[in-house]
Amino acid sequence: MNLIADAFSRLLRAALKLVLLLAVTVFIVSFLLAALVVVAGVSLWSLLTGRKPAPVVMFSRMREQSQRYTQGVWPGRVPEGEVVDVDATVVDGQGRAQEPLQRLR
Repeated sequence: MNLIADAFSRLLRAALKLVLLLAVTVFIVSFLLAALVVVAGVSLWSLLTGRKPAPVVMFSRMREQSQRYTQGVWPGRVPEGEVVDVDATVVDGQGRAQEPLQRLR
């Protein structure tokens, strides 16, 4: 009796695994098909309107920013070799600024 119950439970587990595998496959295929329909629709709309789709514009801006920052130009930082001309001020002991220093010309 135990042998029959074990065989039956193995058969049910195999059937359940097969059903779940089929469900996952259907989900993945339907997701890919939906993504393909959206990409085709956005491409067709961009061809009809003559404008780039918003995600393309956004990702191209992000790519430009990442390329700019990989070259070492960070906001507030001066690239090497450049000289920044600033007005220097003398600060007294209490943290008050005095007259600005005269520029050398």
